[in-house]
Amino acid sequence: MSYVDGFLLSVPKANLETYKKHARVSADVWLEHGATGYVECLADDVPYGELTSFPRAVQAKDDEIVVFAWATYPDKARRDEVMKKVFEDPRMKPAMENMQFDGKRFIYGGFEAFIER
Repeated sequence: MSYVDGFLLSVPKANLETYKKHARVSADVWLEHGATGYVECLADDVPYGELTSFPRAVQAKDDEIVVFAWATYPDKARRDEVMKKVFEDPRMKPAMENMQFDGKRFIYGGFEAFIER
């Protein structure tokens, strides 16, 4: 079964084009270093829930859009190798030094898949 890194964040709409530029570079870097897949999605149908929701989870403001993203790997060992290489890759430096979102409201984690079809 695959291993998945999931990411949830909110990006100010004013920063969206710069964020997309960084995301395209990130996708290339992740895949070149061994991820088997990389996806970034912009919220389209994510209502603000009364108790829980994607916007609530990242405390999205009215001028922000929620981004849901993930990267896949064959297993956790490969993920650990890929992540080390990704954060050492000089192409990631601009995105890391000039994040287009509030890192304090960034949610991420690794998940072991148990169903894949």
